Amino acid sequence: MNQYVTGAVIKELREKNKMTQRELAEKLAVSDKAVSKWETGKGYPDITLLESIAKAFGVSITELISGNTVFNTNVSANMLRSKFYVCPVCGNVIHSMGEAAVTCHGILLTPLEAETADEKHTAHVEYVEDEYYVTIDHSMSKEHYISFIAALSSEGLQMVKLYPEANAEARFKIRGVRKIYYCCNRDGLFCLDLFT
Repeated sequence: MNQYVTGAVIKELREKNKMTQRELAEKLAVSDKAVSKWETGKGYPDITLLESIAKAFGVSITELISGNTVFNTNVSANMLRSKFYVCPVCGNVIHSMGEAAVTCHGILLTPLEAETADEKHTAHVEYVEDEYYVTIDHSMSKEHYISFIAALSSEGLQMVKLYPEANAEARFKIRGVRKIYYCCNRDGLFCLDLFT
């Protein structure tokens, strides 16, 4: 049986919430011996209890399973602090404006770290009326392609999902766009500052 939540996480959250094993057990309608077994690794809580355990500690189920509490330190909600996550299984693209515990296909994803473009990932930005026309010099084969292009301003995000055998291009309304992000399925995330 796969371990989906560790006893160490339960113990840490219980102590952080200043609860005894008995108090937690009462909230979950289990015995304090059951809680003790979980915390010592001699047993695991039934999967049907995950929602109740998370609620008892005031965390999400994802935070409980990952063992990482997410704190919202990005109270200004500035889009320029965006983080992008890409699932290695399905290619799903997830965006957040701050710290998040993101999972897809049972995998805890880490945010991609943006790099400055190299000669293999050069982006070109042209002004066309009230839009930026972004093109990227990159092959778009099924094995190696640009998966998305995004334009960020301090107030918003515009994103275009790209697919193999199509063109690596997108159009974005200029409206305060300051950064262009694009992601290669092999080489990761790249960022271009526009300084508009």
